[in-house]
Amino acid sequence: MYLDHAATTPLDERVLGAMLPYLKSEFGNPSSVHRLGQTARRGVEEARERVAATLAVRSRQVVFTSGATEADDQAVFAAAAARPGGLVVSAGEHAAVLEAARRLAARGRDVTFVPLAPDGGSPLAAWEAALAAQATRGGTALVAAMLVNNETGALLDVGAVAELAHAHGALFLCDAVQGYGVEEFTLASLGADFVTLSAHKIYGPKGAGALVFREGSEPAPLLAGGAQERGHRPGTHAVPAIVGLGAAAALAAERLPAERARLAGLQARFEAAAGAIPGVAINAAGTPRSVKHTNLRVRGADGETLLMLLDEAGVYASAGSACAAGSVEPSHVLLAMGLGRDEAKASVRFSYGKAVDEALVDEAASRLSAVVERARSVVAS
Repeated sequence: MYLDHAATTPLDERVLGAMLPYLKSEFGNPSSVHRLGQTARRGVEEARERVAATLAVRSRQVVFTSGATEADDQAVFAAAAARPGGLVVSAGEHAAVLEAARRLAARGRDVTFVPLAPDGGSPLAAWEAALAAQATRGGTALVAAMLVNNETGALLDVGAVAELAHAHGALFLCDAVQGYGVEEFTLASLGADFVTLSAHKIYGPKGAGALVFREGSEPAPLLAGGAQERGHRPGTHAVPAIVGLGAAAALAAERLPAERARLAGLQARFEAAAGAIPGVAINAAGTPRSVKHTNLRVRGADGETLLMLLDEAGVYASAGSACAAGSVEPSHVLLAMGLGRDEAKASVRFSYGKAVDEALVDEAASRLSAVVERARSVVAS
């Protein structure tokens, strides 16, 4: 029972079908002038048009990358290189943004991390206070806030944050990875200068992502070594993966309204059953959340033990961000919400996808109930 779709998703068979020709017969380098090269080039450009259509932008505003981590890094470093001033970043951001910001802080840039509220939200007043404080110290180059938190599913009003950023003369980066294919938005509706996406979170292949930019905010390249992607991202295109991203983006857009409604029903059903287990609480329950995520805190249990026992029971979940897998440290997101270390380490994330149905969430909740008791007995022994 796979309930870890926030970590990655299975490859859609239709996406695989779109990729296969470029893995086999149409293997050309898209920079080559011969037929094979130009066929590959068409595959890349058709994928670009598909991604652009989902965000209501022109295809030239889409830069293909190896994934959202690279795209986040490129946006952060490009903004810092293009403008003076500091950075204002949510304390609950993905590690790609947090670590890039910390690296800039180590080089002397003014970086402010905006705290999360106990309910997992991020009040606008906290963003305004951070921007006002930086205004007295030279201003702000970039504001970064994710649309949907990858651990709790907390849904931020990024449009309002973008407005604040622009009022202070800053660029705005929105990591939309967890919301893409689940929440309805465009580049304009987010108010973003940069939006980052990932293929493998929408039933596409690993190794492909995109940095989408507002016209007039073209990002400088993060890498050196070629003129691909109109100079924004050098290196030979990973054509099959890019084609897969395009196919996955188009399919996600087609199913979005119906799938969002379906996932909302599954989330409500699972949370009602899980919440009835004594000592189980939902993290970030008091703030708007994506329909894809449920983050549970289990009193008297340890998260690693819970995951091990869930795995034995055939239920696949996560302790939080897959990019922090193997870490013995508790979730930085839950700590930023004010949870104690033991509470954060007693939390488990479940996330839903297209192969999940009511029967699966009912059975998963039943197995979770049994696992919770076993996990508590392990801690008590």
